Amino acid sequence: METSDRPPMIRLLFASADAFSDEVFERVSAAGFTDLRPGHGCVFGNIETEGSRLTVLAQRANMTKQTVGEVATDLERLGYAERVPDPSDGRAKIIRLTERGRAAHEISREIIDDVEREWAERYGEERMAVVREALEAVIADRFGAAPVTVPSS
Repeated sequence: METSDRPPMIRLLFASADAFSDEVFERVSAAGFTDLRPGHGCVFGNIETEGSRLTVLAQRANMTKQTVGEVATDLERLGYAERVPDPSDGRAKIIRLTERGRAAHEISREIIDDVEREWAERYGEERMAVVREALEAVIADRFGAAPVTVPSS
């Protein structure tokens, strides 16, 4: 197949990410978190267990502070997050998950792991391992020596 006959890599990446995200959020909704949407992932996927500053969340998500701030405000309104004073700097705020937010985060991580395992079964463990390694290498090259990791809850 000639290169011109193949879909561009960016289309493959976006379509695959959308398919993965759709599977995850269908299950998150089925687990009772019907008000969460994929856009909330910029906070949920990047927040530390004890909470994180908005600037850190935005940097990890590769998004603007304004955009991540709007998502954090939405999560506050929905009862998943709260802003509290940063103990190391009284002028700054930390965004941290509420009890409801921690429950949603835990369920979401389990669902993400389940979908990843199912994709490995569906598409082949070796193929998925190669995809993961390649994507981790791209991220490491872009953001530094170590791949970006999602903090555990």
